[in-house]
Amino acid sequence: EKYGRDDSGAKGKILVEFVSANPTGPMHVGHGRGAAYGDALSNLLAAAGWQVLREYYINDAGRQVDVLTVSVWLRYLEQCGESVVFLARGYPADYIRATAQKLKNAHGTQFQRKTAEVSAGVSAEPAVPQNTSDEQEGAIKAQQETRLDELIARAKQLLGADYALVQQAALADQLADIRATLEAFGVRYDVWYSEKALVDSGAAARALEQLRAGGHVYEKDGAQWLASEKLGDEKDRVLIKDDGAATYLANDLAYHVDKLGRAPTLLDVWGADHHGYIGRMRAAIEALTGRKDALSVQLIQFVTLSSGRMGKRSGNFVTLKDLITEAGRDETRFFFLMRSHDQHLEFDIELARSKSNDNPVYYVQYAGARIASVFRQAAERRVAFDEANGLKNLARLSEPQEKHLLTMLGRYPETVRNAADQFAPHIVVFYLRELADALHSYYNAHAFLVDDAALRDARLMLVKATGVVLKNGLGLLGVNAPDKM
Repeated sequence: EKYGRDDSGAKGKILVEFVSANPTGPMHVGHGRGAAYGDALSNLLAAAGWQVLREYYINDAGRQVDVLTVSVWLRYLEQCGESVVFLARGYPADYIRATAQKLKNAHGTQFQRKTAEVSAGVSAEPAVPQNTSDEQEGAIKAQQETRLDELIARAKQLLGADYALVQQAALADQLADIRATLEAFGVRYDVWYSEKALVDSGAAARALEQLRAGGHVYEKDGAQWLASEKLGDEKDRVLIKDDGAATYLANDLAYHVDKLGRAPTLLDVWGADHHGYIGRMRAAIEALTGRKDALSVQLIQFVTLSSGRMGKRSGNFVTLKDLITEAGRDETRFFFLMRSHDQHLEFDIELARSKSNDNPVYYVQYAGARIASVFRQAAERRVAFDEANGLKNLARLSEPQEKHLLTMLGRYPETVRNAADQFAPHIVVFYLRELADALHSYYNAHAFLVDDAALRDARLMLVKATGVVLKNGLGLLGVNAPDKM
């Protein structure tokens, strides 16, 4: 089990933050790719001598949480018998209705308000007519966002202190679903870090003051700006908007400073659509710490399914939970890791479900199962296996397939190091597929339970070692190594 590992932790501490999906709905398959990658990469870094801290940043502050709260509240009002016009820019999917039902089951009609009260002072929901121009559609969507903000303000006014209760219930339900999905996917975290707790602690305000003291903040048009262009960013960025609200960057910067207080090296796993965010975050960290090398970011490219795309607000997206159910946990993780994370991935659900050698995870797992079957056959035939005799007679392993397997096994520690150094779990996937291919070729070409005890024990030692490496490698990917298939 220790072969190929460096458990010394001598490379120091590294904090790996990955997934960190907004707790406003179920995880979709794009989150799943980031989860499989972040978890496997954390395993690899730990195996390569790092002390790894795995973290999930809960974005439980900001406007998206208010959107969730009002979306749930409106569905709750529907279930209380009120007739309300739902939000075009809210979260419309069925999971919102399920959360609203739980809210009603727990609190009855405590949060019910009459439709006329809810609508008072709130704009009518504008519709988007057919054959409208892009410019007109953009203007209508802006009106829809305005109505959304008006409803958020109205909900806070009508509910008072109860607004926080609705919000907490909505967040708790969504976060519980995220935790359960990740647990089912075999992904674990050392820390679940709350953005709201960060803001409430004053950390964001302290980071802003530190930036001001360092001369990195200036005011323009009523907003407060970070002078990030001179630190390598494309342009300066807003920290505090003209209405006094902090931008995401302000809170995120404070969070990264907090992380640096716990680990000197940070690794963030973000979606590809966050590419433009890297420069400003590195610039902000440099402004506060003077360090240019503190943060490494790995971007996860998009996933498409053989059955089509999905989108969170559409109400018909494919959840990660659905995919795991359809394709299997091991298959889903392996398929997400087969291709480099910086390349687009099309997930073939039918192939993942197939029990054939065309399915790469089946092919690798079957190699390990074949090895286990050899030892079951030996036990059934009462063939003794002397490991010491096998080690003593390794020189008998002279067949081309045996030499190839020995070479492959010798490459495993280097493979683990390279995959960790390059932040590339797919390197392990490629290796395991090649190792499985070597094992299958050997299995088909030669008998292992031969009469010659010296040769038999040497061959059994070789396949036993191969089984160990297959299991170790699959373990780094978070994939099981079954004894029977």
